[in-house]
Amino acid sequence: MLLNPVISKLAGKRVVLASASPRRQDILSNVGLRFEVVPSWFKETLDKSLFSAPYEYAVETAKQKALEVATRMHVKHLKTPDIVIGADTIVTLEDAILEKPFDKQDAYNMLSRLSGKEHSVFTGVAIVHCRSQEDNHLETDIIDFYEETKVKFANLSEDLLWEYIDSGEPMDKAGGYGIQSLGGMLVESVHGDFLNVVGFPLNHFCKKLAEIYYPPTKQSIHREKHDSIPYVESFENLSDDERDCKTCEAKRGGQDSGCKASSSGSTLPCTPGSQNGIEERPKLCPQDLSKIMHLTDGFKASKTLFAASKLKVFDKLKDKGTLKAMEIAAKINASVHGTERLLDACVALGLLEKTHQAYSNTELANTYLVSDAAYSIHEYIMYSNDRLWSHFTHLDSAVVDGGYQRQAAAKKTCDTVNHKGHEAKKSWLSVMHCMLKITARDIVTAFDLSKYSSACDLGGGTGALAYELVWTHPEIKVNVFDLPEVIKHTSHFQPEGLDSSRVTLTSGNFMEDPLPEADLYILSRVLHDLPDGKLHHLLEKVYEACHPGRSALLIAEIVLDEDKKEPRALLQALSMSEGKQRSGTEYKKLLENHGFNSVQIKSTGNLLDAILAVKR
Repeated sequence: MLLNPVISKLAGKRVVLASASPRRQDILSNVGLRFEVVPSWFKETLDKSLFSAPYEYAVETAKQKALEVATRMHVKHLKTPDIVIGADTIVTLEDAILEKPFDKQDAYNMLSRLSGKEHSVFTGVAIVHCRSQEDNHLETDIIDFYEETKVKFANLSEDLLWEYIDSGEPMDKAGGYGIQSLGGMLVESVHGDFLNVVGFPLNHFCKKLAEIYYPPTKQSIHREKHDSIPYVESFENLSDDERDCKTCEAKRGGQDSGCKASSSGSTLPCTPGSQNGIEERPKLCPQDLSKIMHLTDGFKASKTLFAASKLKVFDKLKDKGTLKAMEIAAKINASVHGTERLLDACVALGLLEKTHQAYSNTELANTYLVSDAAYSIHEYIMYSNDRLWSHFTHLDSAVVDGGYQRQAAAKKTCDTVNHKGHEAKKSWLSVMHCMLKITARDIVTAFDLSKYSSACDLGGGTGALAYELVWTHPEIKVNVFDLPEVIKHTSHFQPEGLDSSRVTLTSGNFMEDPLPEADLYILSRVLHDLPDGKLHHLLEKVYEACHPGRSALLIAEIVLDEDKKEPRALLQALSMSEGKQRSGTEYKKLLENHGFNSVQIKSTGNLLDAILAVKR
């Protein structure tokens, strides 16, 4: 049973996946389903004791996730979805639900319990069909189901257990493992749907869609007997094209009517008037074409965001309720006609909301796009428009000559900054500051850093990470070590209400000067930009500065997935810097080669991931 036959039934519908899981997104994207991702805000706090079986808990959680997204989109965003898909995966051992481990010891206890035993992985799925009634009431129909897969672990040695735990992979996985990655080495056998263990039971989902959109006739239902399970009813569904061919064949008394059998025994769609011996014209797939067009038109969406940010559209709408196009045009000194087109495009992109010909900011815009918001990335957006955009304008030429165009562009930027003086320097630092500020908390809380009393942020820039570190860990004092021209402009970025005495600003060059004494060294967005020679030189310096048993290195970088399919870091790599993006395995090997023998990697789900390497 394939998903493709029902794709045409979903074309033109607003399909939403209520999950931020990249694994679920990959599974559904790979079979051609087009959908939006709107992560659910439902807090998974259901009382497990109220459910007679673990799968009931998974199904109910999936249902609540989907309903929360459906309701929020209908009421808050005024965009009623047609279908919302919710899912929740749990790992159970002897009917006990195993959550995500909260530290390495908990991961060890969990995996030790699974060692040599068979356990169950349940995924509950809810498919919610939505309709908006005349009184703006949201009406929903819910189809839910669950899938169970049996997984048996091998007998795990202590060395293998700790090697896997030290990789950092168990920490954000239910049951403490991910079968699609390094966790696969723990598994001896799988009985059932492998993708269900990854996070989504694709086969069962396809069958449910087929039941919804191609309900079986009585003639197509038959009983099948299997050796160890009860009788089940099953049916086969034909795609629209196959059904048309069968009808054509029936009308002609079963004679050849242009429908041709392939070598695999499947039926190809018939084309009226086609002749034997003449090759059929290939059938176009609108879904495949739409993927290409989405990529082709992607720059238009970027430029829409850039233009609206440059014209301060989101600032003008901050705290103003709603404004009409004419009012906004007057505030940004632009034509009404052009402004209205820009505003409508922003609405389509989910950046603005429109009600009765008046516009307002979405929550997303108020949080990230208003220039003075606490977590604004306005400066980075402007930098992307003014600087990064040019890196990709001649990408084909850069690929051909292999030049390090990012370094050239960065040098040009720095030369411009130095020429224009204080305000230009502060603007450049603001770009770096706004992006690190958003991800800083996830970095400093990724690992238990409570045993470190001092830290040195090498190339710490504006101190965004340092301030978050002392805010989160009151026992730590941090030294921000950066170039003199950077340090003298950092006072502008000091947050209010924070004891600044715990953050020291020191001028120096970490590639040339001795490193300040510290228990914890930090390198944020440094390693990926360095060529091999400088990279090895820096890691050797940090290792020598560390004290065995009480010092560590905290790294903040984008960590590539092991299959190198996640696009963000790969696209960034196309800016052609002298360095490279690395996977978790590559970072682990790099750091171990420099003497660090305990390396943990944590995917934060934010802009940067975290790596902790300890010198034993």
